[in-house]
Amino acid sequence: MPSNDAKNDVPEGLMTKCPECKTILLTKDLNKSLKVCTKCDHHFKMTAAERVACLFDEDTFKSIDDQLKSENPLQFPSYMEKIEADAVITGLNEAVLTGTGHIDGQEVAVAIMDAHFRMGSMGSVVGEKITRAVEKATALGIPMIIFSASGGARMQEGVLSLMQMAKTSVALNRHAEKGLLYISVMTYPTTGGVSASFASVGDINLAEPKALIGFAGRRVIEQTVREKLPEDFQTAEFLLEHGQLDAVVHRAQLKETLSKILRLHIREAKENE
Repeated sequence: MPSNDAKNDVPEGLMTKCPECKTILLTKDLNKSLKVCTKCDHHFKMTAAERVACLFDEDTFKSIDDQLKSENPLQFPSYMEKIEADAVITGLNEAVLTGTGHIDGQEVAVAIMDAHFRMGSMGSVVGEKITRAVEKATALGIPMIIFSASGGARMQEGVLSLMQMAKTSVALNRHAEKGLLYISVMTYPTTGGVSASFASVGDINLAEPKALIGFAGRRVIEQTVREKLPEDFQTAEFLLEHGQLDAVVHRAQLKETLSKILRLHIREAKENE
């Protein structure tokens, strides 16, 4: 009879189970499909590094402000230990990777949030890095793209985290005043203070299929309004139907979609010169 420990003979990480359809997938095949389930199209979470690899022209991405690290202004217990642990897991100093690069030859500045780092929560450093990236895009006269993946403001930094909502939004407003493009791409999840600030104010707002997007949690809203909400409430498809998104874009078509938008923007800018 096979040993009860036979499953231990399978190398760790070789297989991945889809949380949506429960299909067991070869991890290498899942990675080839941009971490989209080949059976049900479920979009797995991506790391910031994985997004860079699938979106930017080879060897064009240059990160910025990697030296910025969080502190513990409220002396929250174990906060720094958790930050350091996530830094080891993700290879990032914070929950967002910022920089510049080229998409089909078109230069952009980008901020890519990583939900594997403190659930992508926004503290002082996340807000500062995004703000600096927007300011760099404005100074260079290039489009800005932000990929949101966040549980919202970071509770361990209190009001300092909430201040980032205003700071990032002001930077984006200055970017807009220069006639420059901002594309917001919302992924699973985009919630709390992030959804209520920079994630929702793009010139063009995109989202990945079935992305969770919203401010308060479903249960809190139902208790407040005392009504049962639709099953698809706070999904990308629901927001698209109600006019809060411009498009829901499959990950396989995302680079092509962004490239088309960038080319149209450049052409329009030249025509208006």
